[in-house]
Amino acid sequence: MIERLFKLSENGTTVRTELLAGATTFMTMAYIVFVNPSILSAPGGAAMDFRAVMAATCIASALATLLMAFLANYPIALAPGMGLNAYFSFTVCGQMGVPWDVALGIVFISGVVFTILTVARVRELIVTAIPAPLKYATAAGIGLFIAFLGLKDSGIIASHPAAFLTLGTLKEPPVLLALFGLAVTAVLLAAKVRGAIFWGILATGAAGLVTGIVTFTGVFALPTLGPTFLKMRPAAALRLEYLTPIFVLLFFDMFDTVGTLIGVGERAGFMKDGKMPRVNQALVSDSVGTMVGAAVGTSTTTSYVESVAGVSAGGRTGLANLATAALFLMALFFSPLAEMFGGGHEIGTGVILHPITAPALIVVGCLMMKCVTKIDWDNYSDAIPAFLTMIVMPLTSSIAHGLAIGFISYPIIKALSGKAREVHWLVYCLAALSILRYILL
Repeated sequence: MIERLFKLSENGTTVRTELLAGATTFMTMAYIVFVNPSILSAPGGAAMDFRAVMAATCIASALATLLMAFLANYPIALAPGMGLNAYFSFTVCGQMGVPWDVALGIVFISGVVFTILTVARVRELIVTAIPAPLKYATAAGIGLFIAFLGLKDSGIIASHPAAFLTLGTLKEPPVLLALFGLAVTAVLLAAKVRGAIFWGILATGAAGLVTGIVTFTGVFALPTLGPTFLKMRPAAALRLEYLTPIFVLLFFDMFDTVGTLIGVGERAGFMKDGKMPRVNQALVSDSVGTMVGAAVGTSTTTSYVESVAGVSAGGRTGLANLATAALFLMALFFSPLAEMFGGGHEIGTGVILHPITAPALIVVGCLMMKCVTKIDWDNYSDAIPAFLTMIVMPLTSSIAHGLAIGFISYPIIKALSGKAREVHWLVYCLAALSILRYILL
């Protein structure tokens, strides 16, 4: 049955190799079990129930990963996306003031649209139309935004009444713990240790327990999903003012998924003549995973580039995903540990730090910056819109504003410099819609 389902012989692999590869993939992305509920439960953001989000994260990751296994037979795991969760929590819920249950409805709708676009094969038009510099700049801008959140959550930088930001009080024990965690994680990454971010979180949490910064509250508990399960309100999300977050989540998920599939596919040798077989099945797994995630109570679920670790360990089929999914389901019973490590630590009135998970945000932000090397910085009609896209995101704490500025500046600079024909008509439409949005606001 296993041979028939996953074609192990055809792909030159074995059951043992696939299961080890799946476990390797889980270890490289297990940090999301701690980090995602930390972001979605943050005050000033979505402020959702930590343990419920943690359970939703595990369930959505497991189910979406199983969909990828059985629909596409690829060793590519899925989980709530970094950057997407920050946008959901701090922009949609925090800045826009959208209740989290309505925001989950927005996520669900974006998943439905993604599925329709995939089945109708319209996604190729959108992927082709968006300029490459803006794609790279968006990923890098999200990285800067995530790193910015990590630096603030760690207390390394802090708000200042007379300045935009300033250096935090580094002698505070939680800040020192975060610096320790950042150093450990960086060293593990530099040493190419698999699962470096996950091990960094565990090492920082252990140091927090030893020093008394973290209070031990237990390790095992039954999952708690009630506060978020089926609480999404898609009908309430069908409003004109929510078109922007629906588009932004759709845009992020689409390009993140396509980029991940291409990257992992190239590494595993799945690409045939520049194309990936069963790509539509893989995209449907991603979009349906997003809808399932919204139903159980988490932000957009997407394919994880960390799956490269499992591919490097020999994973070539969806059987590896069965191991990854099983480990996510096992993680359901470790919510007290996740809350200990991912919960906040108050150091003053209204000042809450996350010293154990914040280093992971900083490091993930760093990893997302590597795509800036693909931007042609000598071509200013590409470089300036790309730079504006990147810099506006962290400075406004809004991914949507960064995207809008990119879509507006790119066609204007191209047109006025005599390169109007280089811009796809869809980008001009997006620029007009972005301008109209700011006029109406």
